[in-house]
Amino acid sequence: MITNADKERVAAAIRKVEQTTSGEIFCVVAHQSSDYRVVPLAWAAAIALLLPLPLIYFTLWPAALIYLIQLLAFIVIGLVLWHPAIRFHVAPRWVKHARSHTLAMRQFFAQGMTNTENRTGVLIFASVAERYAEVIADEGIHKKVTPDVWEKAVLALIAGIKAGQPGDGFVAAVEQCGVVLSQHFPPGALNPNELPNRLLVI
Repeated sequence: MITNADKERVAAAIRKVEQTTSGEIFCVVAHQSSDYRVVPLAWAAAIALLLPLPLIYFTLWPAALIYLIQLLAFIVIGLVLWHPAIRFHVAPRWVKHARSHTLAMRQFFAQGMTNTENRTGVLIFASVAERYAEVIADEGIHKKVTPDVWEKAVLALIAGIKAGQPGDGFVAAVEQCGVVLSQHFPPGALNPNELPNRLLVI
């Protein structure tokens, strides 16, 4: 998905951008944000709970038989949907986006984005399987710019992922973030490099 050459290109793009700003950029790409193990159980439970309704109203089967059918339906549906590829596709889109956002926030703190002196860290995050991208800025930046300023960066990143060129997407996103950061957060006299210039694959 991401080659070593892609990582080097992204790191070079970050170094170039950070010469024009006091902001710090870090990139993370995930193959997939979750294994969605709860999704098959949720679908199986929902179907199993609804199944007795037509059986009760349209059949004369005893309650014990209906209960047995309900139990078997839960087991069979749960097993069928348990396959990783299937459970990913039956997971609702909002669930995928929520899991991706949660992972992005975990990475934001895990990678020390809040440890810069002026709280000027920016995380560029993408989850490939979900085709989800997000830019998260620390509070020093968030006080001066609204989240919608990162829209072009997010769109560029998603376009690269959809085209099968996530490296290009990250480079474009870094450059777009650089445009915003250089306008609002010019480099200081020292401009130290407070975060690693890299693309982390998880």
